[in-house]
Amino acid sequence: MVRSGFVESVHFGSAVGLAPDGTTVVARGRVGAPVLPRSSAKPFQALGCLLSGADLHGPRLAIAAGSHTGEDFHVRLVAEMLGEAGLGFDALGCPVDWPEDEATRHGLIRNGLPASRERMNCSGKHAAMLTASVASGWAVDSYLDAAHPVQRRIQAVVEELSGEKTAHVAIDGCGAPLFGLSLTGLARAVQGLVRAEPGSAPRAVADAMREYPEYVGGTGHVNTSLMRALPGALAKGGAEGVLVVALATGHAAAVKVIDGSPRATTAIALAVLRAAGGDVAAAAGFTTVPVLGGGLPVGEIHVLEEK
Repeated sequence: MVRSGFVESVHFGSAVGLAPDGTTVVARGRVGAPVLPRSSAKPFQALGCLLSGADLHGPRLAIAAGSHTGEDFHVRLVAEMLGEAGLGFDALGCPVDWPEDEATRHGLIRNGLPASRERMNCSGKHAAMLTASVASGWAVDSYLDAAHPVQRRIQAVVEELSGEKTAHVAIDGCGAPLFGLSLTGLARAVQGLVRAEPGSAPRAVADAMREYPEYVGGTGHVNTSLMRALPGALAKGGAEGVLVVALATGHAAAVKVIDGSPRATTAIALAVLRAAGGDVAAAAGFTTVPVLGGGLPVGEIHVLEEK
C-alpha cells in the first residue's frame, strides 16, 4: 500500500493459479499447506446441500453459496426457503448479527429494530443446510454437528472436488463445520464447479452464482461487482484474507493473505489469473485499490509480483 509515494503497508501471503487443464502454472508461498477456506467454501457447502435433497435453484442456490449483505430481498428469500420446509428464523443456528449493507443497517437502527440471525451473512447457507436436512429426514436441531449427515455430505464434496483428504476440521464464525485443505486443492475445487458438465449439480452452483451475483454478496459487495464486471467469472471471498476466483475458460486462482486482510485479495487473484493465461482485462478497475487522503486519491494498493 503506497501513500503519497511512501510504502506504508505490505501484505504477504500465498497464491496459486491453475490452467484450464488443472496444471499449476502460478505458485507463490505455501500453496500446499492447509488453509481454512472460511466462506470461500460456501459453493461446496451449497453443492452438498443440493445433493442432499434441498430445493435449491436460481437465487436460492446463489444465496446458499453466498455471503449476503443482509438486505431485505436476501431476508425475504431466506424466509421463503425456511417456510417451505416448515421452519422459521428461530431454526437458524448462525449467530445474531447486523446486516453488512450500511443503508439496511442504519434503517434498522432508526426504526428501533434489532440485529437478527436472518440478517447474518451466512443465513442463506444455514437455510440450505436446514432444508436439506428436512428433505432427507435428518435431525434439524443438530445440523451443525460435524457428524450430521449434511455435514458429512459437504465434507465428501470438498474432498472429491479438491482431490484431497480433509486436513483439519474447524468451526467457522457462523458455527458451521469447516474442512481445511491446501490452497491448491481450494483452487482445484472451485475450478471443478465451472468446468463441470452443463446440467450437473456442480455446474448448477457455478451457474446460479454467476447469474445471480446479487445473492452471492449484495449492493456494493466486491464479489458481486467483480462477477458483473467479468462475465462468466465466479468469485467467492472468505474471512481472514481468502478468495477464490474461476473464469469461464477454466482458469482458477486461490489466495490467502497471511495477516487476514481482504483488501488486496481481489487484485492478487486477478494478477494470478492473468499470469496463468486468463483474460481479466474487463476487470481492470479491480487490479488496484485507491488510497485516499482527504477524500482524494493519494496512492494505491497494488500487487508486487516476484521476479
